[in-house]
Amino acid sequence: MLYQLYMWASRHSWVSENGMFAGVIFRAAGAIMLSFLIVLLCGGRVIRWLLKQKVGDRPEFHNATLNELTKHKGNTPTMGGIMIIGAIVVSTLLLADIGNFYVDMALLCLVYLAGLGAIDDWLKLTTARRTPGSRDGLIAWEKMVFQVGLGVLLAVFIYYHPNKLPDQAADATANAHRLNWPFVPSTVTLTWWLFAILTVIVITGTSNAVNLTDGMDGLAGGCMAIVAFAFLALAYVTGDYRWAPLLHFTWVQHSGELAVVCGAITGSCLGFLWYNCNPAQVFMGDTGSLALGGVIGYVAIVIRQEPMLLLIGGIFVIEASSVIMQVGYFRATGGKRIFLCSPIHHHFHLKGWSEQQVVVRFWLISGLCAAFGLATVKLR
Repeated sequence: MLYQLYMWASRHSWVSENGMFAGVIFRAAGAIMLSFLIVLLCGGRVIRWLLKQKVGDRPEFHNATLNELTKHKGNTPTMGGIMIIGAIVVSTLLLADIGNFYVDMALLCLVYLAGLGAIDDWLKLTTARRTPGSRDGLIAWEKMVFQVGLGVLLAVFIYYHPNKLPDQAADATANAHRLNWPFVPSTVTLTWWLFAILTVIVITGTSNAVNLTDGMDGLAGGCMAIVAFAFLALAYVTGDYRWAPLLHFTWVQHSGELAVVCGAITGSCLGFLWYNCNPAQVFMGDTGSLALGGVIGYVAIVIRQEPMLLLIGGIFVIEASSVIMQVGYFRATGGKRIFLCSPIHHHFHLKGWSEQQVVVRFWLISGLCAAFGLATVKLR
């Protein structure tokens, strides 16, 4: 909104169309600060409202020791993801180029998955109130159906959008279908069906991976802030026709505006940590985790950096892999386990690490993954 107003003013007054506010990096930095302040200023009221609605959660695990370690978290309000999502939406509407296709689809992805997560959270909390000990939300396959449906929808729109771009962007269509590899400058052009399959896998996989990571105070929020900041840089480079060729990225026209979205994600997660750091005053719940994971996966798809997501989002890959390995081994061996409990952050908690130690160490790993992922750009 402010960007549109600025560009309008540049055509009707002395304001320069190439001025500071027109720059993506300036607006992305502004989105970090604005979204942080929105969460910080509104967080207290949102938490009080959640308490009034009696949406307190009690973490429950299939492990008596872990239940004992987390019993002090009983009745902590969840669905705090609404303050994260609200801050991202407001910051994006104010500072991004609304009308930009990729920005609009990012907001669609964000709100869609936040709604799906909110339904799941609400069902869990209401059934727990009616039947103590019960946590019946959406069944796994029900959530998967909605996630896959979103993935297919986004794949179709993203794949065919470059066809509608102006003629002067003749290579835009080809670039938008090329998959970049982290360590080499070569690319692979995807057919529409491979593009669709990859999009569905990335959207559902990342969304659920962040959801699995959200199990300790500040863990998912801190890791997501780091990952989103790294993708802010990648989105800016991919959307700039001067920088993209220099770093052997495929230039995706108009994708640079996603840097503003990534900035809003970074700032809102940092603001959420103000209330979610140990001891947490609020949990983000599926409302926040499903949406955050899905939208960062969406950004990776648009800028053609899906493999880079595996590197930069390494902590989410580790968390999801630990669950897959645990479940697979448990079924294959008739009840044996690899980890004391999965996701893996609970394993280390049961091994004697304090919750703060687990969270901070996982933040450090996430930071190293992001640094390594960005460093591979130079190896191209």
